[in-house]
Formats: sequence, structure tokens, C-alpha cells
Amino acid sequence: MDWPGWENLAAHLQGLAITLPRKPSGIVVMSGHWETAVPTVTTGEHPPLIYDYYGFPEHTYALQYPAPGSPTLAAHVQALLQQNGIACQDDAKRGFDHGVFIPFLLAFPDADIPVVELSMSARLDAAQEMRVGQALEPLRDENILIIGTGMSYHNLRHFMSGSPKTDETSVQFDTWLRDTLEASPQERNQRLLAWENAPGARICHPREEHLLPLMFAAGAAGNDVGTRTYSDTVMGKALSGFRFG
Repeated sequence: MDWPGWENLAAHLQGLAITLPRKPSGIVVMSGHWETAVPTVTTGEHPPLIYDYYGFPEHTYALQYPAPGSPTLAAHVQALLQQNGIACQDDAKRGFDHGVFIPFLLAFPDADIPVVELSMSARLDAAQEMRVGQALEPLRDENILIIGTGMSYHNLRHFMSGSPKTDETSVQFDTWLRDTLEASPQERNQRLLAWENAPGARICHPREEHLLPLMFAAGAAGNDVGTRTYSDTVMGKALSGFRFG
């Protein structure tokens, strides 16, 4: 986009792959842009892109990210969910939304790693997403990278208007988030499930769909403690990114 202020995030994403111990055999990702009644996985071999944004420069609707899907990995995801008592579905036509292909264009530009996207519950249930993540934790031992994409601050009205009203609130919530994810796994999970009690929680997330992919990733983290790997202030709002393992 060439918008000022996002350079640090772009650099963080561009340097992500070299921080991994090895190239992933596949990626399972949950974004803040796909909600369904039950967890649903993409099963297409060549998922298209969904340009689910409006009013952006023309070139952003011509972006391409031809990463393959993986029906085999998708079936494995479904099997793990079902083994843990979680009903699920598949979608062979669903493409990758911008919560997937935009960050992946920077992080994995070769588009040669198979990607399966997993929806979140339309109920926006933090406990459900953590349970889904826990069911998929074994994938990590199979060299599958598990990613949750969203934003640690997502009050778009204040963000896009440049309103300073929630600048300090964003710092308070961001600090809580860092302390939570760097805590012991048991404490981390308890705090995440009660995220609405965090300072400024509902101001920073009037609707929680951009926060819940973090619950998914934390659920898959097992006994790994979180580490903040990205921290910045963009348009006055504190933003962070985390990893486990």
C-alpha cells in the first residue's frame, strides 16, 4: 500500500520465515475474516483469493498468491477435530481471504507451502477457538506451522479516524496482552478466556473477531510460553505480535 507507519510490520513479516527452525511442510491458518456455524476447513487444491476489502487502490485487487491447498492436510485437520469431539465441515470452493494472503505475501512470498484455512465460530467463543487449537497441537510435531492472524487492536473507527481517544487505552490492553502471553501456559489460558476483563478490552475490540485467532494459536501452543516478537505504535495505537516455540 505504501502507507507510512506500517514499515516495521512489513519488515517483521518479511523476516518471519528465516526465524523458523526449518521450512514448514504446510500451514494451518485462522484469520479474523471467516466465520461459520462450525469449524470449516478449505479443501481445494488451488484456492482462489477473496478480495474482501473496499475502497483500496486498484492494484490491490490484482494481487496474486498462488499457494497450493492441501486436501490431505485438510482431512487430517478434520480428523483431529473429530477425535476431540469437535464437529467440523469442509469447503472445497472457499478461497483465501485477505487475512491470509496479505501477510503471507510478505512472510512466504514464494507461495510454495501448502495452506489450509480454518474458520472461526460465528459465536465468537474464545473457549471454542482455544479448544480447536488444542486439538490441532499434534500438527506441530509434523512440521505444520499454525498461525492466527488478526490485530491486537481493532477499533477501526478510532484507528482510521486518527482519534487519540484510545491511544493510552491501547497501551494498557497491549501491556496486559504481553503479560498474559508471557505467563505460564495455565495462567495464560485462564487470562485469555477472561480477556473481556482486561483493561480497555472492549474499547480495543468492540467486536472480538480479530482477537480470537490468538486464542486458537495459544491453544495449539501447549506448554510453550509466548514471546512478543513484534511491538510498534501505528497511528497512535499499540500493536503487538506473538509466537510460541
